[in-house]
Amino acid sequence: MGEGAAQTRSRRKVGTTQRARNLRQAGNQAEALLWLELKARKLGGYRFTRQFSIGPFFADFACRERWRVVEVDGSQHADSSYDRRRDDFMQAEGYSILRVWNHDVLKHRAPVCETILAALDGRLTENIAASDLCFVFTPRSLEPVFSNTDLSS
Repeated sequence: MGEGAAQTRSRRKVGTTQRARNLRQAGNQAEALLWLELKARKLGGYRFTRQFSIGPFFADFACRERWRVVEVDGSQHADSSYDRRRDDFMQAEGYSILRVWNHDVLKHRAPVCETILAALDGRLTENIAASDLCFVFTPRSLEPVFSNTDLSS
């Protein structure tokens, strides 16, 4: 590098940013449509990141503030051992995972967004497994804990 050139330092593994860009560009129509609903804090004021890396895996969408991951999947993901490993890893990292189907995003976007919002707002607090939805809840303290001495100050 030449004199005065800025060096960038990142905690990300080399290639992670490029891989995330490639995944965003190769995303399907359902992901693109859901991103229109999630970007720029449009859904409940929550900030989402698209193709967010969590360890060796990438989440389609992640709300880091609430530790929620949203995966938009096609039928090829049904009973996928890779997805189970990814979910287990993300859950071990503290993330709750909401899985919705491409078809539902394309045909029923408003109810999908309402379900995402329910997960973000803490209205979903247990695992759900249905034919069109899967939510894996990971308990996590989201509110600060105060002791009695904190309140008397």
